[in-house]
Amino acid sequence: MTQVSFDRIDRRILAELQANGRMTNVELAEHVGLTAPPCLRRVRALEESGIIEGYHASLNASRLGYTITVFAMVSLKSQAESDLRAFEDHIAKLAPVRECHMLNGEIDFILKIVARDLQEFQSFLTSSLTTAPNVAGVKTSLTIRTSKHIPGVPVDPD
Repeated sequence: MTQVSFDRIDRRILAELQANGRMTNVELAEHVGLTAPPCLRRVRALEESGIIEGYHASLNASRLGYTITVFAMVSLKSQAESDLRAFEDHIAKLAPVRECHMLNGEIDFILKIVARDLQEFQSFLTSSLTTAPNVAGVKTSLTIRTSKHIPGVPVDPD
């Protein structure tokens, strides 16, 4: 995938929207020093190019009852492409799994999983994860505290 270069205004647009995706186009234009029509054209171009993938609300997990976050390191019996894809397809259907990353090295995948409590997580682990096809082993670590959580990527606006 080729890396696209942006000018200073594009980077400022990306930084502003990443920080507050709900701002109006008029507000965004004011923040980046444009009038509304060219600002909207730039945003649309960034969306059409796939740089801006979407917009979403950031939810407070604990206020919704999800008090447990677990990272699970999964080792598979086979790393054949078809087995990797089958595991990814299985994981894609599991709502408690919020992130799935294939890794290089001893562990094949790391998953970020949320649960309402330890009992719910344990049930999920034994019924949906360790029993998944091709799983050789699962090691888990419960999150004690999150000291930094910044969605997205660093964007230097200047």
